[in-house]
Amino acid sequence: MSVSVVAFFDKATYTLTYVVFDEKTLDSIVIDPVLNYDPASSKISYESVNEVEKFVSDNKLKVHYILETHAHADHLTGAVELKKRLNAKVGIGKNITAVQDVFSSVYNLKNLNCDGSQFDILLSEQDLLNAGSLEVKTLFTPGHTPACSSYIIGDNVFTGDALFMPDYGTGRCDFPSGSAKELYHSIHEKLYKLPDDYKIFTGHDYQPNSRELMYQSTIGESKKSNIQLKNNTTEDEYIKFREDRDKTLSAPRLLLPSIQVNINGGELPEAEDNNVSYLKIPIRE
Repeated sequence: MSVSVVAFFDKATYTLTYVVFDEKTLDSIVIDPVLNYDPASSKISYESVNEVEKFVSDNKLKVHYILETHAHADHLTGAVELKKRLNAKVGIGKNITAVQDVFSSVYNLKNLNCDGSQFDILLSEQDLLNAGSLEVKTLFTPGHTPACSSYIIGDNVFTGDALFMPDYGTGRCDFPSGSAKELYHSIHEKLYKLPDDYKIFTGHDYQPNSRELMYQSTIGESKKSNIQLKNNTTEDEYIKFREDRDKTLSAPRLLLPSIQVNINGGELPEAEDNNVSYLKIPIRE
């Protein structure tokens, strides 16, 4: 099996979407698609979805699954729209239910089912998911959120917001039920136990120091040079660094719109009697 990975970058949210496919059989998977959203006008658009769909069509790929590494807090997911267009199923780690429990209270979403039933498939750790000739192993990597998963396909690891490029570090851990301690163990005791030559594909690239876009490294490179968590970084060192840094960070620009959509499987709120959908934004003092 010859696995290819093609990345699509959404500049507005620094998000990477990946199309993974077998060059011979054309079986494929999409990971972390984006639905474009302008908060000023509260308008959605489909540039990112269209780009992925065109690539899939041009290359005659058969998309079996659209996988989410977690319920994103910085962009709306394009999974539902791609599901409709590509006749694929949407999957996420089964611990999404913990995130639904937390945020259903934040938004007072009394009618939200917190059982993960909004998704077509809930994945357990070490599950082997067959997508035609592709085989996907799920690795739970919580910390950024309690429901983060990384996906291993061949020697490729899609780490979502757990582990970024070595010059940027790791994901933040200050969202509700996030944990720097958990993320340390997800990276140090799980991801860093994978073979050094396994390729890492990150969920975002924030292009520190205005460098060019980069989204691929290796387990060995990260263990050696990740600026926040090397292989020899201790748990106490990482937790102190991560918690101190998180105190200085602003909330993601699309946090409040994104979470309520993404915990609902990417479905937008049901239209009201005027045929318009409305997002809920809590007001705090």
